[in-house]
Amino acid sequence: MLRSLLRKISRLIAFGVLVTLALVGAAVWYASQPVTLAQPKVDFSVEHGRSMREVAHAVARQGVGVSPFVLSWMARVTGHAHRIQAGEYRVETGITPWQLIELLSEGSNNYAQLAVIEGWHWRRLRAALDAMPDLRHDTLGRSDTEVAQMLGIDGALEGRFFPDTYFFARGSSDVELLKRAADRMQQVLAEEWAARDPAIGLANAEDALILASVVEKETGLDADRGNIASVFHNRLRIGMPLQSDPTVIYGMGTDFDGNLRRRDLQADTPYNTYTRRGLPPSPLAMVGRAALRATLRPPRTDYLYFVARGNGASVFSRNLDDHNRAVARYQKGGAR
Repeated sequence: MLRSLLRKISRLIAFGVLVTLALVGAAVWYASQPVTLAQPKVDFSVEHGRSMREVAHAVARQGVGVSPFVLSWMARVTGHAHRIQAGEYRVETGITPWQLIELLSEGSNNYAQLAVIEGWHWRRLRAALDAMPDLRHDTLGRSDTEVAQMLGIDGALEGRFFPDTYFFARGSSDVELLKRAADRMQQVLAEEWAARDPAIGLANAEDALILASVVEKETGLDADRGNIASVFHNRLRIGMPLQSDPTVIYGMGTDFDGNLRRRDLQADTPYNTYTRRGLPPSPLAMVGRAALRATLRPPRTDYLYFVARGNGASVFSRNLDDHNRAVARYQKGGAR
């Protein structure tokens, strides 16, 4: 009886060993086989704080043909699961699951990053790109028109790039980074435009981007962004000039010396929203999602004016008398 039981246990152990060896063999084979990709080159993102399981599912969703369960299991049993690096990645045809795991765990050594900030002008972004030692500078010395052609952008470059932190392979082209930022801007703009309040009076997504850039430059405190957007919507609705200082400053270009004078507010340019009604002809700067969202889904208010308190916050008024009192209290000179 005991001998029979021991034989059964031995057979179960042997079977278990065979199954384990078969699974290990299958995993080794799988790890060495090229994965299928949705395109010859697939870009994907890994966000900070994500678990290996979440990363595996995100990689699969973004066009890399791997089994999230198997990829996550392989990373865990080989000790790579806790070494995954956040960042932006690109994989190409021929990569295997094992190479993918190694890439994800060594990303910080192979990639550099550039932070693009809300409110930056194109010239500020270009200076930051030119100063990056880890980029290949294919746009260096090119005119803005030439850079736009390289990127397939029809028109000016201002406001066409989404503010974010971009990870890139060392030695990659600045054109590739700009193209990713431009594509991201179009994606976010399309998403926010699709979710817009149907009551807003903007004709198209381009107008939304222009107005959002004004909101971006006017916002000193995040909590005020929605009310600032509502002021400009209310003014556009009744045909009142926007009277935005950042638009005047943008129209002055390099002539602006840091001090906005009354004569500057009276000097007509296409961007002077004191002398001209409606929106300026193009965006003023790079726009974040929060400014787009405030512009496309503003709160319903009857504010027509605002003035800066001096601490980043603004005071909002419904009529000129209240606004003038706020200006007298918090600052001298012109204000919306």
